[in-house]
Amino acid sequence: MSFYSGVFIGIVFGIGLVIAFARYGNTRSRRRSDLAKTVAAFARLTVEDSKKILPAGFYPTWVVFSERQKLSLTPFLLTWLNLQLDKIWPYVDEAASEMIRNNLEPVLEQYRPAILASLKFSKFTLGTVAPQFTGVSIIESESDARGVTMELEMQWDGNQNIKLDIKTRVGVSLPVQVKDIGFTGVFRLIFKPLVDEFPCFGAVSYSLRENKKMDFTLKIVGGEISTLPGISDAIEETIRDAIEDSITWPVRKILPILPGDYSDLELKPVGTLEVKLVQAKDLTNKDIIGKSDPFAVLFIRPLRDRMKTSKTINNQLNPVWNEHFEFIVEDESTQHLTVRVFDDEGIQAPELIGCARVLLKDLKHGKVENSWLNLVKDFEVQRDTKYRGQVHLELLYCPFGTESSFKNPFDPEYSMTCLEKKALKSGANGTEVGDLGKTAKQKKRNVIVRGVLSVTIIAAEDLPAVDLMGKADPFVVLIMKKTETKAKTRVLTNTLNPAWNQTFDFVVEDALHDMLIVEVWDHDTFGKEKIGRAIMTLTRVVLEGEFQDSFPLDDAKSGKLYLHLKWTPELKFRDS
Repeated sequence: MSFYSGVFIGIVFGIGLVIAFARYGNTRSRRRSDLAKTVAAFARLTVEDSKKILPAGFYPTWVVFSERQKLSLTPFLLTWLNLQLDKIWPYVDEAASEMIRNNLEPVLEQYRPAILASLKFSKFTLGTVAPQFTGVSIIESESDARGVTMELEMQWDGNQNIKLDIKTRVGVSLPVQVKDIGFTGVFRLIFKPLVDEFPCFGAVSYSLRENKKMDFTLKIVGGEISTLPGISDAIEETIRDAIEDSITWPVRKILPILPGDYSDLELKPVGTLEVKLVQAKDLTNKDIIGKSDPFAVLFIRPLRDRMKTSKTINNQLNPVWNEHFEFIVEDESTQHLTVRVFDDEGIQAPELIGCARVLLKDLKHGKVENSWLNLVKDFEVQRDTKYRGQVHLELLYCPFGTESSFKNPFDPEYSMTCLEKKALKSGANGTEVGDLGKTAKQKKRNVIVRGVLSVTIIAAEDLPAVDLMGKADPFVVLIMKKTETKAKTRVLTNTLNPAWNQTFDFVVEDALHDMLIVEVWDHDTFGKEKIGRAIMTLTRVVLEGEFQDSFPLDDAKSGKLYLHLKWTPELKFRDS
């Protein structure tokens, strides 16, 4: 593996060094910081920069700068690189196969499904067909005076010889061949730190930055794996988990080039993301009889032990979950939260309704963000523009090192989420919290955000007409979801723009896990008809203390509701 990586480093990075040395002269005699600035400045050159500081015809014909501010290599040079890779591929296969096998086997064992007793390689070679480079670029946004980041686009339809020796719990041995492997993806190389010794960087980190496509088939040697239900899916899932956990970004392997301590390059958690899955609306119905039974799967990294699954809401296209999940963030600049909404099909495989994605780099640190996301069929293929519904999330990203901004009046060993700490900071005052802290040191507990919620129903406007005369007789019903406590306004007759200005108080036992449901109804002599509703968590009012806002009515053709909410906190503990 070291030979394999060294070849790529020498070819690709050597190109950059030749150009940099030609432009800036004898850099070997300068200080380390000067060299670092030189290489970083080279990585940041744009087309306009080149025109200003370099003479015409300075760069070879195979070097171009793209408008995306990535240094790219023309097809001519890519062809040359691929020819060289073809020549050295037999040596790469010999050097890398055994190391890849030794690195992957422990990860396969870690994710081995329970129905298997063992899962090991009996044969592993990379074959005689080398992968092909389809693009090489320097990432300007990731390159600075400390290091340079490169990405290599690669396609590989090889003839690898990979066989697995599998034993089931009942003692049956299964020789399984992994065939027809097709891969398209982007590898990332990070040359860091930059130093004043050749080859001018101390170590290289490599990772699978993007797995665009990976296909393979499984076949029992001398038989068909389809004759063993569940085995094929379990093995395939294990292989994909192993690749995700061992080499896929932000996981990276560090290859020292020069002696030194490179522990600072290792993957480390950088923060936590708290997600409240509130609800979804207008979901596509996947059932012929009745309605879908939706549930959601959320993850940052698609590993089984890191994926979170909500409860299933039966026969509902507008499910309300109000469930809280917490995720570890390892690289906020590139990672994203994925939400997939499925229809539960019982004993059959669940059917995907739609998916959505949130880029973590777009979230503000320490601020709760309220997001409605449109569901799509697929992130890569955008031709399908069918509306599949929306999912509602509350998101709070807390980078490590910012804990001091969330004042914790309790003992540090107490278990609180960032959201609870933030709520405590906004609601804690003086001796009351301090006294609670003194009585709570005997036992580890979670905090409950308890208090009084005051809701003023101010008015509504542009309600849809439901009476024969083109008007309505609206009134409002308020419901606290956990306790099902209810309150109701007076009825206002013959109006589509009612003004109530009525206030109701609710004692809330656990505000961060409760919801307020506000329903607008039309009163009729012989009954009542629902006009629409608004559903909201209490997160915002707990953190802000008081606010006034308008809320569009779901399930209604038109209309919005004006509310004023106020929170009076009273903190207490809950046994863990």
